[in-house]
Amino acid sequence: MKSKSLLLLRISLGFFLVVWGLDKLVDVKHGIGVSDWLYFGLFSNRILLQAYGVVEIAVGILIVLGLARRVTYPILLAITGVTLLGVWKSIIDPWGWWLEGTEALFYPSIIIFAASLVLWAFQEEDRLVLGRRASIHRAP
Repeated sequence: MKSKSLLLLRISLGFFLVVWGLDKLVDVKHGIGVSDWLYFGLFSNRILLQAYGVVEIAVGILIVLGLARRVTYPILLAITGVTLLGVWKSIIDPWGWWLEGTEALFYPSIIIFAASLVLWAFQEEDRLVLGRRASIHRAP
């Protein structure tokens, strides 16, 4: 049960990054709007945003397959952590009762961040991966 649960968590988080990355390639205006709204315009350059989208897609695919987990899981945590910081108001006040600029739909960002932590913390328990053989022979 644990291996299957971690597999489902890994696949869902990996495809989550793939979807985010594809959105940056397919709907660049949307990505720029999100960057302007949540990240002070730091990623509001078309080329930078698309390059970031390609990285997200690549990391997401590696996560789905269970490859390079020691590298991709910290990247996943960084990406979901930055998102969590960007929507912090929606975590504290999802309905905007006290803070302006909140949206209840962003509340799951804390759940996604927590799921990323779980995946990283239990990576040794995740047995249904393509990268398992390679990781068995490496020193911890």
